[in-house]
Amino acid sequence: MKKVYFDNAATTAMDPRVIQEMVEVMELDFGNPSSSHGFGRQAKSKLEMARKSIAKCAGATAAEIVFTSGGTEGNNWVLQSAVRDLGIKRIISSKIEHHAVLHVLESLHKSHNIQIDFVQLDSDGAVKYADLVRLLGQEIPTLVSLMHVNNEIGTVLDLVKTSRICQQHHAYFHSDMVQSMGKLTHDFSQIPVDFAVASAHKFHGPKGVGFVYVKKGIPMQPILFGGEQEKGLRPGTESVPSIVGMARALELAYTELPQHTTAIQELKQYAYDQLLSRIPGCKLNGSLSGLHTLLNVQIPCSAKQQDMLLFQLDMKGIAVSRGSACQSGSPKPSHVLAEILSETEQMHPSLRISFSHFNTKDEIDYFIDQLNIILSN
Repeated sequence: MKKVYFDNAATTAMDPRVIQEMVEVMELDFGNPSSSHGFGRQAKSKLEMARKSIAKCAGATAAEIVFTSGGTEGNNWVLQSAVRDLGIKRIISSKIEHHAVLHVLESLHKSHNIQIDFVQLDSDGAVKYADLVRLLGQEIPTLVSLMHVNNEIGTVLDLVKTSRICQQHHAYFHSDMVQSMGKLTHDFSQIPVDFAVASAHKFHGPKGVGFVYVKKGIPMQPILFGGEQEKGLRPGTESVPSIVGMARALELAYTELPQHTTAIQELKQYAYDQLLSRIPGCKLNGSLSGLHTLLNVQIPCSAKQQDMLLFQLDMKGIAVSRGSACQSGSPKPSHVLAEILSETEQMHPSLRISFSHFNTKDEIDYFIDQLNIILSN
């Protein structure tokens, strides 16, 4: 059976070159990087070379990169530490953030009585900056937490504009960049972002590893305790193969970004055109100008077809999703689409189709052929 993977927003296939480098590290550099003997020093050298490589890709200094297990840990650490260590009394966010942010906000509101305000959004899920300015008019120690790219509809936040607004109002700015790292360029030396979170498996690296950018001079403290790894900010023996793999994946992503962006944008446009022409009533969620790897569409079908649509596509070897993989087991509708769609529109199933440079137009044709067959039955 033909296999088609259109769920790259959930996770990406590892680049073979990344796998090769990780295998070499597992075979040759297996020492504990905290050990003082030669094996440990060799592993430590690999670890710090990876840190410098990631920092270079992000326009940061090596000292501003802290390794974590991924996006969820990174977001939890930043938000909790901001409240505990920076004196934050209010967090401004949006209702379409990933649950790795929203659920932390709920917890902080209950446990620390932190004021949570949500900025208004337009019909495409974009932040209304005038409302952000209005909210920041209140003189309360504030952290603004807004994702760079929405993981369901691909809406892109203007980082420069947002960070300057935050700077003007003396607010800290944290951005969940899990969906944008490796797909859009970042230069933290030019953009006054205070915290940024990334996860390797979203840019063809390994799962279970990520990093947080913490702007130099911000006094962060750990939420885990036990060792002095990562300057005591993230204790626990580092997974050197995973970190090296992440650095290699990010380096490849940015080296090959221009050609991959062009190729994937062409795939997205082709898929959109074919869906509109071959599936009558198909409708876009969000904006076509969002991230080039993401396409979210409403599919016109009966209630009976809706319940079985993803299953039937899976039986044809096609992987797509309704939204975030973290919520795939939940019967609740997407909290993102609930913010931008009417109740009537939410009754139709929506598919998140997410691409990588490994995809082809032939795969899109196969997907739409099979979708047509399913909908015609």
